[in-house]
Amino acid sequence: MDSIKWLLLTYKVPAEPTAKRMALWRRLKALGAVYLQNGVCLLPKTDDHVRRLKVLENDIAAMDGDCVLLETVALDRLQEDKVITRFKADRDDQYRELLGRCQDFEAEIAKEIAIEKFTYAELDEEETDLKKLQAWYEKIRKLDFYDAPLAVTAAERLQHCEALLEAYAQRVYDAHDENR
Repeated sequence: MDSIKWLLLTYKVPAEPTAKRMALWRRLKALGAVYLQNGVCLLPKTDDHVRRLKVLENDIAAMDGDCVLLETVALDRLQEDKVITRFKADRDDQYRELLGRCQDFEAEIAKEIAIEKFTYAELDEEETDLKKLQAWYEKIRKLDFYDAPLAVTAAERLQHCEALLEAYAQRVYDAHDENR
């Protein structure tokens, strides 16, 4: 078995101030870390993750906390699969949220078409919203280390949103040409 190497971070920080503890948790989640339990998380071993976790090690010490950073592998394939499943589940949760926002975007475009609101200001607003969805998708993809099942669905849904915006933009352009 060609084992996947992970970085295991265990840490303990003071309960107060809560803001610092929450900021640490957010930073680890933003890296794509999976929590095995409170204060114990895993990341795939990469040079970038090693560097970032070393920085967090210093930050934890500055918070009067303590941590241990280890390189580890799963005992067997079953354990490795459990960990990978956790990573995939975390990403799928994020993709689900993105899909919900895509649905909101689609509903907004449909509403604007229904009321025939074909203005450049509205088009600009919708383009901004789509750019946010695209950036969010890219952020999730960057953390999708093991190809979560909903990745393909999210990519397709985002392409659908892009096509909807393109069709809406054409209607805006057509409406302004008619007014001249």
